[in-house]
Amino acid sequence: MAALELMMLSAAWGASFLFLRVAAPHLGPFTLIALRVGVAACMLLPVLRSASVRRQWRGNARHMLVFGTTGAALPFTLYATASLQLGAGFESVLNATTPLWAAVIGAGWFGAPLRRPQVAGLILGWSGVILLVGLERTGGVAMHLGLVALALLASMCYGFSIQYARRHLSHANPVLTTFGSQASAFMLLALPALLTWPSQAVAWQIWLCAVALGMLCTGFAYVLFFRLVARAGAAYAASSGFLVPVFGMLWGHIFLREAVTLPMLAGCALILLGTWLAKGRLEPAPAPRP
Repeated sequence: MAALELMMLSAAWGASFLFLRVAAPHLGPFTLIALRVGVAACMLLPVLRSASVRRQWRGNARHMLVFGTTGAALPFTLYATASLQLGAGFESVLNATTPLWAAVIGAGWFGAPLRRPQVAGLILGWSGVILLVGLERTGGVAMHLGLVALALLASMCYGFSIQYARRHLSHANPVLTTFGSQASAFMLLALPALLTWPSQAVAWQIWLCAVALGMLCTGFAYVLFFRLVARAGAAYAASSGFLVPVFGMLWGHIFLREAVTLPMLAGCALILLGTWLAKGRLEPAPAPRP
């Protein structure tokens, strides 16, 4: 049962890049992501039924605002913007650099020590990024380096939010932390979404993609993640991150006819191997992912 739940979680997070690629060109990044975090926050709202959880909310409101900004509002919007041109599978591979960013930021900003295997993992992982982007460009694939930079910046935001949450929100209810990040992100994105709301009619299938992004890939995925942590352990649940790019490439190929190229596979393999080394051991990432 745990293995099935792990596959479901990885499939849901991998599908987020598919929904971004389909819906972002029609709704725009701000509208799409405001809907995503709004739907997810509504799904997780029942966590506030507990008086003790509400006290945690009030006591950690500032930290949850920072966490929601760097772990949801900014990276979700950046990935949605990059998805206007980048493929779903390609973005899912770039998203796998999140633990690499977390290791770099943990060492440079929060003073976390880096051991030799972790340094080797960072070098290997970033070599995978260079290989991926370089070979895709030389192979004739239209590569928008500015959008690649946005996707990597999104992963960097995740890396920061992981370290921030571990230091300031580790004592809080994890479902509340996720709810707080989504609710804070919605408050930040509501006005930009209204200002950029589509002026023309949008097909119902696109709206359905936006709802699925919030319900399936965010709200449901995190409920499933915390259930898996409780039943199988944090390390096992965190291993879903190694399967997300696999599902991202698979869904992009099946539904969008995106090519899964040799540079994508080689770059993904190096990034994931580097991630495994850089993390030292598998740990749960408390920050929301796409």
